[in-house]
Amino acid sequence: MNNTVMTAFNIHLYLFWENCLFFLSATSFFVAVAWAWKNTQPFHLPQPFPRWFTPWFSTMQVLGGLLPVAVMLLWGVLWGYTSVFSVLLWYFVMLGLQILSESITLRLFYSVVWVMIPYLYVPYRIWQMYEGVKLIGSTNELFWVHNLLILEILLWTGNYVLDVSQLPRLFRWDVKHNSDININ
Repeated sequence: MNNTVMTAFNIHLYLFWENCLFFLSATSFFVAVAWAWKNTQPFHLPQPFPRWFTPWFSTMQVLGGLLPVAVMLLWGVLWGYTSVFSVLLWYFVMLGLQILSESITLRLFYSVVWVMIPYLYVPYRIWQMYEGVKLIGSTNELFWVHNLLILEILLWTGNYVLDVSQLPRLFRWDVKHNSDININ
């Protein structure tokens, strides 16, 4: 068997098992937490959404979705770089499983566990992109793919910071503004 094909097969198999292990661990964690929190109030998203939501969501769809799809199709399928295809395929599989997990917990069970899902999946996605940088390498042919993966790391890190900053809003915590604080 060709060494390149075997390497591509090994990368794909490695990523398969790694992602399966993460998914099973994360799902088990969410099920355990949902059971432990079974007596909490049903969770509903705070309405209305803030003004920044639409531009942020559009940016995430374009830079976190459409751009990687284009790269996966060009480099991974059309130009035959199987490692690029494997890395981005698993990126989309895990992104899809995150969205599915969020939909089930929020829309089917109305569970506050929904808030926790990005706090496990997004750091894992950052890890996926970092690992992709290592697996793909920095050859001249894959310069743009390498840069895309770095962009994705920065994008998802920013998304994670935004997610964390939204905790008070999601849990409807009272937040006092500086003008409300009385310092004696």
